[in-house]
Amino acid sequence: MTASDDRHPALTYASYLALDEVLGAQRPRSDEHDELLFIVIHQVYELWFKQILHEVGHLQTQLEGGHTAHAVRALRRILTILKVVVAQIDVLETMTPSQFTLFRARLDASSGFQSAQFRELEAVLGRRDDRVFEHYPAGSDARSRIAMAMSRPSVFDSFVHYLAANDYPVPTARNVREPVQPSAELQRILLQVYRDDAGPASVAEHLVDLDEGLQEWRYRHVKMVERTIGDKAGTGGSSGAAYLRTTLFRPLFPDLWAVRSEL
Repeated sequence: MTASDDRHPALTYASYLALDEVLGAQRPRSDEHDELLFIVIHQVYELWFKQILHEVGHLQTQLEGGHTAHAVRALRRILTILKVVVAQIDVLETMTPSQFTLFRARLDASSGFQSAQFRELEAVLGRRDDRVFEHYPAGSDARSRIAMAMSRPSVFDSFVHYLAANDYPVPTARNVREPVQPSAELQRILLQVYRDDAGPASVAEHLVDLDEGLQEWRYRHVKMVERTIGDKAGTGGSSGAAYLRTTLFRPLFPDLWAVRSEL
């Protein structure tokens, strides 16, 4: 072995993937068999949320540059990841309510409502709601990331700029800190986008797929919670399924849905 080899050991599968850290990150607080599954599923969710945020950032760059093919590819990857995220619920639902009850008390104040990455993703996709900050102390990194996401253009803002880059006379000036409001003017232009049936129409349809995919995730999530704990309060004092039901059927991109009846 040379001195160089000694200073820089060969990269291995385990070291490249940091498997010692990853596989050591599951720390059940009980001896119950199903707690490990619960932890692994939620850690995998967080990894997929991290990847989706990474992909959405790339998507916005491509949209704002007016690049149809690259935007469509980014959307297809995000949609495929969402399908995997939804499918994981099938695995979690192999755990019965009584099995979850055996270790639920060990979760203390922890709750899925505290997932800062999912809140950041909601903000990137257009949610503007200061109530989300109640789970994150002032000055925390999580709160700062969510606040920054709420102060930047959303995915739909990037789509509007994409339409402008493709010579559609869309209104692009708006306060990005406010929620996107349906616009009759924009809907008239979207109708023309669909009539042209070119690249921008494909991007629009993939955004509808994204909206539908997130709504599918929300629906499966609430049904899983109802199946597991019914209408009990969630861990950490959350309202559980009652709150989750209020998130159903709220479109991310209302203008893209509004034009359906005119096509």
